[in-house]
Amino acid sequence: MTTKPVSEMTFEEAMAALEQVVNQLERGEVALEESIALYERGAALKAHCAAKLKAAEEKVELIRAQEGRAIGTTPAEGM
Repeated sequence: MTTKPVSEMTFEEAMAALEQVVNQLERGEVALEESIALYERGAALKAHCAAKLKAAEEKVELIRAQEGRAIGTTPAEGM
């Protein structure tokens, strides 16, 4: 597992690290204390990915607004 700070990771790096954390936790082959540390890192990675996605969505909406296209998103029915 990489020790690179989460805040310095790209979206792709954070997703890959999150997948590693999930795989380790699912296998259940780590001690309790390590599991807690992995869970904490996983939560930080998830939040980082969510923030990166939100920033990307905002950039797309800004581009759309500058082009004079409708802005905002509408959730799919049933979502």
